[in-house]
Amino acid sequence: MPHHLSVRIDPNSGFCFGVIYAIQMAEDILEEQGYLYCLGDIVHNDEEVERLEERGLRIIDYDTLAQLRDEKVLIRAHGEPPSTYQTGLQNNLTLIDASCPVVLKLQNRIKTSYDKQEKIFIYGKHGHAEVRGLLGQTSGNAVVFENLDELLGHELPPNITLYSQTTKSTNSFYRIKGELEERGYAINANDTICRQVSNRDKDLRKFAAQFDQIVFVSGTKSSNGKVLYQVCKDTNPQTHFISKVEEICASWFEPGQSVGICGATSTPMWLMEDVRDALLAL
Repeated sequence: MPHHLSVRIDPNSGFCFGVIYAIQMAEDILEEQGYLYCLGDIVHNDEEVERLEERGLRIIDYDTLAQLRDEKVLIRAHGEPPSTYQTGLQNNLTLIDASCPVVLKLQNRIKTSYDKQEKIFIYGKHGHAEVRGLLGQTSGNAVVFENLDELLGHELPPNITLYSQTTKSTNSFYRIKGELEERGYAINANDTICRQVSNRDKDLRKFAAQFDQIVFVSGTKSSNGKVLYQVCKDTNPQTHFISKVEEICASWFEPGQSVGICGATSTPMWLMEDVRDALLAL
């Protein structure tokens, strides 16, 4: 009897359309000119960043951007604050804008709320690339919070306009809204969570329940990876988080077990395929 593992990759895992679009743009330009500057990691996955760096992608930070002149710079899917576009104009940079349409729509809505002088609170991760772009729409005047306790630590106005980073959990967002309403605040809640991300929640629960073991593949910097890993682990306690093939432990598995592989919206399919091949070779 063969003892090896049976392994399947979750067909709904892997890059969301915003990331596919940004990487496609980067690859097209790399093909053309052999190098391309990108502001920040193009995707929160070190393995994919390395692959693109080998093809000529140059990841830069804001300090480097300020020094750069007459070059092309890619704006990644997370979007950017208005100040980045101003630097682009001043330095004669061609900004290749791969901001995700879901994020751009959210930026516009926040800007509109801000122009109406609403008190804006954003459920998101401090310092996250997307959140910086959102905060920039309010000239830094919105309040970013990571959980209810942190939010309640602020002096809250009676009327609150609530937004969310696009990759947050919908359940948590509505829990926070409900809790605030119970405390008597008037909440204008804007659920701006990306459906491609939130629908994965349900799909992932179904997927994770079908296997003896789950290997969740994601970069350690991915916000959405943390959320989805938790979803897997809640459904199937035998869930293991790895960010590269070398982190697989043979001791996790018993002969003949079924293993499901899934990942974040920033996890490339080729990486999940490498993980599958490694598991099949055990």
